[in-house]
Amino acid sequence: MRKVILKKREDRRVRSGHLWIYSNEIDTNIHALSEFTPGECVNIANAQGEILGSGYINPHALLAIRLYAYEPNVIFDENLIRPRLQTALSARIAYFSAPFYRICFAEGDFLPGIIIDRFDDLIVLQLTTQGAWRIKEQIIALIIELLQPQGILLKNEQPHLTTEGLEPSTTVVYGHVPEEVLLYENNIPFYAPLHSGQKTGWFYDQRNNRSRLQHFVKGKNVLDVFSYLGSFGIYAGVYGAASVTFIESSKLASAYISRNLEVNNLLASAQIITEDAFVALKNLKNQRQQFDVIIVDPPAFIKRKKDHEEGFLAYQRINELALSCLKEQGVLVSSSCSMHLSEVDLKTALIKANKNRSQLSIFDVGYQAPDHPWHLLIPETLYLKALFIYKN
Repeated sequence: MRKVILKKREDRRVRSGHLWIYSNEIDTNIHALSEFTPGECVNIANAQGEILGSGYINPHALLAIRLYAYEPNVIFDENLIRPRLQTALSARIAYFSAPFYRICFAEGDFLPGIIIDRFDDLIVLQLTTQGAWRIKEQIIALIIELLQPQGILLKNEQPHLTTEGLEPSTTVVYGHVPEEVLLYENNIPFYAPLHSGQKTGWFYDQRNNRSRLQHFVKGKNVLDVFSYLGSFGIYAGVYGAASVTFIESSKLASAYISRNLEVNNLLASAQIITEDAFVALKNLKNQRQQFDVIIVDPPAFIKRKKDHEEGFLAYQRINELALSCLKEQGVLVSSSCSMHLSEVDLKTALIKANKNRSQLSIFDVGYQAPDHPWHLLIPETLYLKALFIYKN
């Protein structure tokens, strides 16, 4: 394996246990980045020549190297991946009673670039880096070996793939994968579109935060904003909410909300507003409609660090609108999945959103579910946060 040399004093983050190296931390006077092939396995050394570990490189990306071993000359291949994937799978099997969960969460399972979601005997796979894509066939073979699935869908459609030099695509790479699946989360059934849905088709990361609704929604009027397939609102209905209103801009997702309401016998107490969330909330505010519980679970408004200011304002605006539609003594669940928005930032956005100076008290805080473990030394892997707030 060839060697990549870091600039002087640019080894501190790696020494602390972080797994990412950026292109501007590499000494290109010794070896130009153009000398390396995307996905190539390399040894990483500091300016003194001390080997820090093994990683794979993408010379065209700002996040140029992802470490996967602290030893030299370790190849990122099936021999390295198999035991780590087995460990991750064993942890999920021990934790969850039904085979619906994320098996592999990239750096959280020390397998950078690999995301695997399980829907019983169907698998949705994402390979988000050149290093993972390079051994695509080995990864698929490992999944078949360990899980014997009916089918595997390789769903690479994330916007940032282009920065890795990967073309977005959705392909059945093994067996048969139908358009949709019936999954069970905390014993609640949901239909999810695997091929045409967002990301892997379902968001397992909010599972624990959704279950928290059981403590305060019974008999309440609930508003679920950015509903996608209706998960939060349907949990609320199952837990005894008097009514649930959904706001979702996608017609496809709204159709799935209807199906998921039907499979849970909740159609009679529900309303679906298929409209942009900001517009819909403004209309509800103008109509003076008020709700006992409002859940705000938007997509990542901050996808890149440079978008922080604009994205922060979006979080502030959506929460301001939500608070204006929330009754006194109501509950706001405000969530963010933006890696670049910290929990402190989200609290600050809520403070700025509280134009009427209501008394807001946080009574619970939730993070991503256990099948999305975060690496202790990589703060970026703790991306999801949800604040549960009383409005007094």
